[in-house]
Amino acid sequence: MEPPVSPNELALAGSEHLDPSYVAAYERKTGFDPDEARYELELLEPHGLGPDSTLIDFGAGTGWFAFAAAARCRRVVAVDVSPAMAASMERRAREQHVSNVEIVQAGFLSYQHIGEPADFAYCRNALHHLPDYWKAVALGRIAAVLKPRGVLLLRDIVFSFDPTEADAYIGPWLDGAAATPDEGWTREELETHLREEFSTFSWLLEPMLERAGFAIESSDFGTRRIFAGYVCVKRG
Repeated sequence: MEPPVSPNELALAGSEHLDPSYVAAYERKTGFDPDEARYELELLEPHGLGPDSTLIDFGAGTGWFAFAAAARCRRVVAVDVSPAMAASMERRAREQHVSNVEIVQAGFLSYQHIGEPADFAYCRNALHHLPDYWKAVALGRIAAVLKPRGVLLLRDIVFSFDPTEADAYIGPWLDGAAATPDEGWTREELETHLREEFSTFSWLLEPMLERAGFAIESSDFGTRRIFAGYVCVKRG
C-alpha cells in the first residue's frame, strides 16, 4: 500500500521532467551508452536473469535500460513518476514493437505491483530525489515486491567519503561538469543538485538497505567517490 502520508514525488523529481523537450534530449544529456545496459544486465545474469525473469525498473526515465532488459526477460515493468517520461516510453514500445514492457506512471511510494513478486529490481539515479526518511521507506517497498533472494541493482549519486573530505571530492566533480546543457550536466545543474536534492552518504544509505531486508553482495564507489553501485540480495 502507498504510505498514508507521502511527498509529491513528481515535484521532487523536478519540473524539467514535465518538459517534453527535456525528455527528448534526456539520453544525450545523460550520456546513454548501449554497452552500459549490457554490462548492467551481465551483472544480473549470475543471479539467474533469463527468459523467465520479471524485472522492475524504478525511475525508468526514457526506458533505455527497461527496453534492453526486455530482450532478456519475460516481463519488464518500467516505472516513472513523470507523465512525459511515460509517454516517451509508450512511443518507444510502439516504434520498437515491444510487447513485454509494462509502463507505469508512478513513484517509489505510489507504485502498486500486480502479479507475482519480481526477480529483479533496477534503479539508476532516481532514489536521490527522495529525502533520507523516504529513501528508507522506498527501499522497504522495493524489497516487498521482490521474491526471497530477489536482487536489487542500485546506482546513484552517493558520497563515499567523510564530510571533512567533501572539498577534495566535490570540487573536482564540479570542475569536470559539462560546458553546456546539451553536452551533459553543467556546473550550475550540479550545484543545484547539491543544494536542492537529496544525495546521501554511503554510510547512511547502506544501513537503510540492510534494514529494508537486503544483504549487500557487492559495492563499487570508483575513484571519484561520488557515484556508487550496489548489488543487493533480499534476505529470506
